[in-house]
Amino acid sequence: MATTSSTTGSTLLQPLSNAVQLPIDQVNFVVCQLFALLAAVWFRTYLHSSKTSSFIRHVVATLLGLYLAFFCFGWYALHFLVQSGISYCIMIIAGVESMHHPMMIITQKITSLAFEIHDGMFRKEEELTPSQRGLAVRRMPSPLEYVSYTCNFMGILAGPLCSYKDYITFIEGRPSHMPQSSENGKEEQQHERADPSPNAAVTEKLLVCGLSLLFHLTVSNMLPVEYNIDEHFQATASWPAKATYLYVSLLAARPKYYFAWTLADAINNAAGFGFRGYDRNGVARWDLISNLRIQKIEMSTSFKMFLDNWNIQTALWLKRVCYERATFSPTTQTFFLSAIWHGVYPGYYLTFLTGTLMTLAARAVRNNFRHYFVEPPQLKLFYDIITWAATQITISYTVVPFVLLSIKPSFTFYSSWYYCLHICSILVLLLLPVKKSQRGKSTQENVQLSRVKKFDERENSLGQNSFSTTNNVCSQNQDTASRHSSLTQ
Repeated sequence: MATTSSTTGSTLLQPLSNAVQLPIDQVNFVVCQLFALLAAVWFRTYLHSSKTSSFIRHVVATLLGLYLAFFCFGWYALHFLVQSGISYCIMIIAGVESMHHPMMIITQKITSLAFEIHDGMFRKEEELTPSQRGLAVRRMPSPLEYVSYTCNFMGILAGPLCSYKDYITFIEGRPSHMPQSSENGKEEQQHERADPSPNAAVTEKLLVCGLSLLFHLTVSNMLPVEYNIDEHFQATASWPAKATYLYVSLLAARPKYYFAWTLADAINNAAGFGFRGYDRNGVARWDLISNLRIQKIEMSTSFKMFLDNWNIQTALWLKRVCYERATFSPTTQTFFLSAIWHGVYPGYYLTFLTGTLMTLAARAVRNNFRHYFVEPPQLKLFYDIITWAATQITISYTVVPFVLLSIKPSFTFYSSWYYCLHICSILVLLLLPVKKSQRGKSTQENVQLSRVKKFDERENSLGQNSFSTTNNVCSQNQDTASRHSSLTQ
């Protein structure tokens, strides 16, 4: 969210901030996102790709984005444009070999595009994984396309991240339908349909936003995470009470993220962006760039399941720009990059260092014991209940420093728990056999497969050189199914 606001914006919104008891920067953020939602409806209605050129759509999306940034950040918003311009020149001069910047959403977009251009223009086909091949950009974007992608009004404040190809496909209005597989494995060709209305999806997501905001404004303030390190609570509470409060306090801290990410998704959908295709029942799916799946998060029975459904687009970004390209210890490198990307607070680094340890231990436990509890159903249900409780406590234990931010309160919390989960994780890694990562093997198999199919790919080079959102969606589906296969259990 915005941390600095312009003088005008602050003055206009101060009464509203006082009324709802929110910091002015958060009020600025909400107001700007609601304005972006209305602008998105207008953009889809009056600047639809069938009514105007992609040039106009690029220009309007960029100008609206810069206006929102200026409203929230004041003159500091110029940094968005300067950073985009500098990095664009670097991509041309240096061949996009190294791209890292200190901002969050714009950093994701810049680095993603940099690697996509690098894959498309500077690497051989047989060196690419299927997902890299699908997302590869094979020509340098124009300055307008680049600034529109990084600074458009739909995602400049809260994202979510999308691939460059998906964004350009949306702006240009190219078809985004994808064939579905039938039960016998054969591809069923879908008939072209009219551009589906996002109204139902947007309404549903706005309802989720409203409930999340209401929960945040009422319940969340009653269950502060800081109470976990209260001296009286630590001295008098029993272990079940400590574990219960740890879980519910971190549960209460999540709705603000649900609100921000779901609202951002709704804004993109309202503009017509985010359509994935139709399911087998013919229902339109508007989850192409969705950032979370709340039900699966709250019902997670493993570290992997939680991470697969939390901040989805960031997880994809970390997988694509770091994990798949790391030459050694990819899990550690990816968690470290995630900490750097989040900011400079020590709590971030402590959380992601702890997360690395918990991820490796959870993977070892799952690989060694899960197969014993698959059958019968009653045994699997028992296993799911136990793993749900263990997952929720472990996640909460891991992310406390992320919320507390500082070193001293973070260590105070871990000390009150006697570092028990750290110790258990280390013992698990020392005592249980750990499967070797299949990452290298999979990569080698992909290379061999691409060589075998090289001739077929050349025959279909026209299709390969003009990937539509259909291909990007397929690639993202593969990513979603496996993006944390090595970051998680």
